[in-house]
Amino acid sequence: MTYPMNVAGLKRDLPLCPVTDELYIAAFVLFGDAELTTACAGELLRRIPADSYDYMITAEAKGIPLIHEMARQSGADYYFLARKGSKVYMRDPVHVSVRSITTLRQQDLFLGADDCERMKGKRILIVDDVISTGESLHALEKLVTAAGGIVSGKAAILAEGNALNRKDITFLAPLPVFNADGTIKS
Repeated sequence: MTYPMNVAGLKRDLPLCPVTDELYIAAFVLFGDAELTTACAGELLRRIPADSYDYMITAEAKGIPLIHEMARQSGADYYFLARKGSKVYMRDPVHVSVRSITTLRQQDLFLGADDCERMKGKRILIVDDVISTGESLHALEKLVTAAGGIVSGKAAILAEGNALNRKDITFLAPLPVFNADGTIKS
């Protein structure tokens, strides 16, 4: 089963994947799809005022191609990546915990002290591929705040489920959730 979708002027057929016996989601994956990544990055940048943020941040891993392309297209010289594990090169890392709809266990997100110093007092745009429950977004907000940054906006390619009703997210297209038979949940 697939869900046909148009986003940023491109059509893609997204495979439906089970989260539970009664809940399926459409898998939206940018990895390897340079055309889609480039188009979505450009469209998000057109919707977000360039003077509304100093830096962007995303969580490892699915947001990486998007934030990299947004930085490239906007001419940004730096962006932040919240890592899923502490790395040896991270001096005095700060971290928060998160459990998202696509993750079966709790995860931690980390930023090193060097990134925290750069982020302190700066306006930060949170970027993600899909926002669904908002748990990953909330974790990134907590991480930015813990690092001394100021969340100035939130953006994603797609808003799924209850995220569709949020007014604090800039997104390109809605993404429904599905029943086991492939019909859209009401």
